[in-house]
Amino acid sequence: MEFIVELRNVTKRYGEHVALADFSLGVRCGEFLTLLGPSGRGKTTILRLVAGFEQPQEGQILIEGRDARHLAPYRRNVNTVFQHYALFPHLNVFRNIAFGLEERKVEQKEAERRVRQVLELVDLPGKEERAVTQLSGGEKQRGALARALVLEPAVLLLDEPLGALDQKLRHEMQGELRRLRERVGITFIFVTHDQEEALVMADRVAVINAGRLEQVGTGEEIYERPRTRFVAEFMGVKNFFEVTFLSSSPAGNCFRNARGQTFSANGAAQLVPGAPATLGVRPEALRLHVQTPQPEPKNLLEGEIVEAIYAGGGRRWAVRLEVGELLVSREPSLQEGGSTLERGARVWLAWDPARTLVYPR
Repeated sequence: MEFIVELRNVTKRYGEHVALADFSLGVRCGEFLTLLGPSGRGKTTILRLVAGFEQPQEGQILIEGRDARHLAPYRRNVNTVFQHYALFPHLNVFRNIAFGLEERKVEQKEAERRVRQVLELVDLPGKEERAVTQLSGGEKQRGALARALVLEPAVLLLDEPLGALDQKLRHEMQGELRRLRERVGITFIFVTHDQEEALVMADRVAVINAGRLEQVGTGEEIYERPRTRFVAEFMGVKNFFEVTFLSSSPAGNCFRNARGQTFSANGAAQLVPGAPATLGVRPEALRLHVQTPQPEPKNLLEGEIVEAIYAGGGRRWAVRLEVGELLVSREPSLQEGGSTLERGARVWLAWDPARTLVYPR
């Protein structure tokens, strides 16, 4: 069995709104897969379909190799952790975690053993008699995880479970979730709209936009080699140039903008001469110089600083070009060490052809 969960050509509509359109995605057994994308683009719908809370109008949903479309949620070997925990305030920690076992009529001694085992797993031993209202945000999150894990699902679905936590606690829980998944060995499908969170936590990232799969791959692949302009923009690429493809050679692929300036890129995305294209450059790929660099690089633009922001450990520079376009550069320091440049200073921006993204237009 290649995939423990698989969506095949799934379409889900809510009235006139198409939440998923001919959507296909496979989740490997034991992996941590993150569904990443802006809010309202279909991520939670995927979880609800896998959990059985919703049914597709078209396509198949396979769980452990079985067609799950007609299986009730409680008959699917999956469990869900929600953003707001969904713990019962009138029950203590132990009873919250044991609730699902009681519903399934698990023998009392076995239920107690499993609850205490999972309390150790999520670092909550000794707190089983506490009221839910006495727990911190992180403890509530671990309690919600314990309640899901005690049922020993093959797949754990997590719908933005860290969204309600402050930044420090969120970072701590990211590490805890990774370690927990490695210990229990089950499959995690995690929903977030936070790019950094996705890169830090996932084995693979699936970028979702308007109900379609834009790209799936490792965090490094998604960040360094985004396949579409949407993925590039969502993963932090700020700088784009509208150009025309001129030619290809062993030295690189040549492009020209409307002002006649030429640029070089290592990839041409199978373009033909004369084809319109868009070049993308990450802010951290732009090197800022206070004088024309020598030897002159293949990609070089002159401009004026209009904004300089210290961002902790580095600076972000906004540079307006002669044509009025705005470029953003982010780096620890300038190439010549001049970190005190002010608004109005003339600078040169250079970047490596290997760091240029190319998209057909």
